[in-house]
Amino acid sequence: MCAERRKNGSEAREEILTKVKRENVRFIQFAFMDIVGVPKMVSVPAKRLESVIDEGVAFDGSSVMGYATIDESDRRAIPDLSTFVVLPWENGLHKTGRFICDIYDTSGKRFEGDPRWALERVLHEAKELGYQCNVGPEYEFFLLETEQNGSPRLVPNDRGGYFDMMATDSGELVRKDTVNFLIETGADVEATHHEVSSGQHEIDLRYGDALSCADRVFLLKDAIKTAAKSHGLHATFMPKPFFGRNGSGMHVHQSLADPSGKNLFYDPSIKYELSDLCCSYMAGLLAHAKETCAVLASRVNSYKRLVPGYEAPVYICWANKNRSSLIRVPAGRGKSTRMEMRSPDPAGNPYLQFAVMIASGLNGIEKQMTPPEPVEKDIFRIPPKEREKMGIANLPESLGHAIACMEESKLVQDVLGKHLFDHFITVKLKEWDEYRSQVTSWETDRMINI
Repeated sequence: MCAERRKNGSEAREEILTKVKRENVRFIQFAFMDIVGVPKMVSVPAKRLESVIDEGVAFDGSSVMGYATIDESDRRAIPDLSTFVVLPWENGLHKTGRFICDIYDTSGKRFEGDPRWALERVLHEAKELGYQCNVGPEYEFFLLETEQNGSPRLVPNDRGGYFDMMATDSGELVRKDTVNFLIETGADVEATHHEVSSGQHEIDLRYGDALSCADRVFLLKDAIKTAAKSHGLHATFMPKPFFGRNGSGMHVHQSLADPSGKNLFYDPSIKYELSDLCCSYMAGLLAHAKETCAVLASRVNSYKRLVPGYEAPVYICWANKNRSSLIRVPAGRGKSTRMEMRSPDPAGNPYLQFAVMIASGLNGIEKQMTPPEPVEKDIFRIPPKEREKMGIANLPESLGHAIACMEESKLVQDVLGKHLFDHFITVKLKEWDEYRSQVTSWETDRMINI
């Protein structure tokens, strides 16, 4: 499967070695993500690249969340040569190149706990069915002020609002630096702008195949953090850092294409100009929304964002224009026909997030599911009994609730595989148990005098 996508021939290898030498690259990072989406890497001096480019580098998986097994923890990071970039923010004696890697076990097989492998398996299934899976993530984040020692303060860096055009400030410079970084590495950016909340920003990646986009999200997070630090700021992907303000999401636009690139979601002859394939894909996303929620919104704080009143989805339905729905179909048609899933947030693992969404859509196609009619009015204003009559269910209200839904999901277990599934639930149950045992200032402020 990997061989279908990689440039693993001698030509690609020699191109990389030549580039490293020509640009005087000093270090090479072998990068990957842990189960919850935290970037990890092993760095080697560039002079060692020729000896490790084929075999990768070994590391101790017991130190990486979700990577150890009962019997062994030795892992090997093998570089995907097609992902090589020279990091534009490292120069001189620190100039660094990076591969995103696939993880193998000691027997030479792909490690089943590698999140990237979970996405690749789903994309292989889609390819066997004749589909190319395209996604376009809209990535939101907050920029915070910092203390003199560089630690973050819970203070937004500006007082701007949605699409505000302000005098050039550090926040805009962070966005511009990030875009320049991405362009230099060959990653396409669709647009950037200030978001609704003070100190909140958005960078939209260009539509592309799901694996490449997940790799770009990996790079994007690093680029944002680096750009923010260079301007004395701290970038956070925490979904809801401030009470009473909008949180940060990662809305994911999705579509399927045939091998020639034709958009399979478009059909001008039927209602809404959405093909039967598109409607079944959408129905799959809706049908599996509860059981995939723990992956798409994977932190306890994620569920502070998924509450009424802040443009984040709470109810499982779709619409063409209504931004309070879980899925929105933007106005573009023809090659631009797509749907936008609005529950994912930037704190998760993009490989797993894309995998469970695409698998849900494919399951909808396989079972020829049909979505309900769109809901074009503000769902937050519909009385609960009326919502119930309309068949509009709620997303899980907490991480604990979401984990309970996920535990019963055959689809998510099949997508992640037993190792990832079991480890993910174990890690998230620990997070939930630690969270729910805390005593907050909200409680003491209101109950200390009881």
